Amino acid sequence: MKAGLQRPDPLLVLASGSVARQRLLQAAGLQFEAFPASVDEGLIKQSARAEGAAIQEAALLVAEFKAKRVGLRFPEALIIGADQILDCQGAWFDKPGSLAEARAQLHALRSKTHQLATAVVCVQGGSRIWHQVVSPRLTMRRFSEDFLEAYIAAEAEFLVQSVGAYRIEGLGLQLFSEVEGDASAIQGLPLLALLGFLRQYGVLLE
Repeated sequence: MKAGLQRPDPLLVLASGSVARQRLLQAAGLQFEAFPASVDEGLIKQSARAEGAAIQEAALLVAEFKAKRVGLRFPEALIIGADQILDCQGAWFDKPGSLAEARAQLHALRSKTHQLATAVVCVQGGSRIWHQVVSPRLTMRRFSEDFLEAYIAAEAEFLVQSVGAYRIEGLGLQLFSEVEGDASAIQGLPLLALLGFLRQYGVLLE
């Protein structure tokens, strides 16, 4: 961060390989390291749902698990963990594993309103010191099959990088008729809330 707006200590570490999350932090001027957490997210979410957890609880659980796992390698650092789950009429969606899955997911979401549970957690010394969960709501329009095929061809590899098979900051915006919520939270990180915490915690200048 330029002009000394960020203090040199503690080291910030993003426990994620998400390009979107890294870009959000970079755009805000933060200096950080990115270190993806090696965890079985699907298994954690399945277990949480089997126990009756809401999507917000499940997303928070995974975010904290990621942060604490990476924190083992960086015990003095401030670790940022994040996770996102999509819920549409009771069905939970994660990142599609292929273009075929992305197409099926977009068909399932078409003409419906879905909710994102976007969780962020900060961990230091093995303990969670702050967290936030926000829930943007998005309504997909009734797009045509021609549009869908053209969209899939244009976005290709980007479709498997987000829980909704869309980049709201790109062509994915054309999928929607209504969007409620902060754009950064839709992209995977409630940035304003996180910046507020970092100021309160003394990482950023007030």
